[in-house]
Amino acid sequence: MSERSLHITNGSSLAEFISEIGISGDILTWNEMLCEGPTHFQIDSKKFLNARQSFFKDTYNIEFEDYKTKFIAEIEKLNTYNTYSEIVLWFEYDLFCHINLVAAISLLWQKKIDIPMYLVCSGWVNGEKQLKGLSELTPEQLEDHYNNKTLLTKEDIDIALDVWRIYCGDHHNSLKPYITKPSSFKYLSNCLKAHLKRFPNTENGLCTIENNILAMIDQREIKTMNQLLGYALTYQGYYGYGDTQIERIIDKLKLFIDDEEERLVLNEKGQLALQLKYNFSKELANEMEFGGVERLDYQFDDSLNKLLKIM
Repeated sequence: MSERSLHITNGSSLAEFISEIGISGDILTWNEMLCEGPTHFQIDSKKFLNARQSFFKDTYNIEFEDYKTKFIAEIEKLNTYNTYSEIVLWFEYDLFCHINLVAAISLLWQKKIDIPMYLVCSGWVNGEKQLKGLSELTPEQLEDHYNNKTLLTKEDIDIALDVWRIYCGDHHNSLKPYITKPSSFKYLSNCLKAHLKRFPNTENGLCTIENNILAMIDQREIKTMNQLLGYALTYQGYYGYGDTQIERIIDKLKLFIDDEEERLVLNEKGQLALQLKYNFSKELANEMEFGGVERLDYQFDDSLNKLLKIM
């Protein structure tokens, strides 16, 4: 079989970037955001697709026809996998990408695709002060990442399958051992810790990213919601959320925010939340499914470093 690569990319902008710098091979764009909404372990199944259809329609008003064009039609490219000599996975350092990454590896395993798999993952780059996404790299940096791609071992693939299986289930504390388990996924630890802290904490009922947004308002002179969105996108750490996801979170937080004299300020509830004096989980009612669990069914206890089931 001749040497031919299939590149699975984390978005269309990266797919274009790869083509522009002359990296050869076919491209499959992974147009999903599995870090939010219900999932099922068997990805190419009616149960999975029906769950995702309902989620996108109800949460983001995305019609199933768009989903079919952007995701289903793309993964159908795997039906001709036997024409490829290798698969290269292009995913970034954040939770958004890592949930998609373990799902993509799981789908390849479910389709019994047994050819070498490589990972190209961005994050910390020499000489840079901040984490970098793949599309933020220079052409030279991206090509260097590609030339130094990591061959995934059987142990790596088993870890990805385990993480995806646990994520699709309802015992997310079982992800904790994988925070310290060695693998080729050098940012997986940060992503799993970030995931567990997406659940409301036991003190004020807000998650890490929600608390960070309130702290931004308290500590910075932020004049508009649009400016707040910019800050929240820039300083979100290992989450990797896009505009639409952050906008949804900010919209839920408006009960804590007043617009006062051309500046956003925390109202009394916002101050109580920031000072950890009241649990606002029920009032905030930020409903979301993460894989196999309802967000509001658990809270994260910092002192115990684990999720607690809410009775």
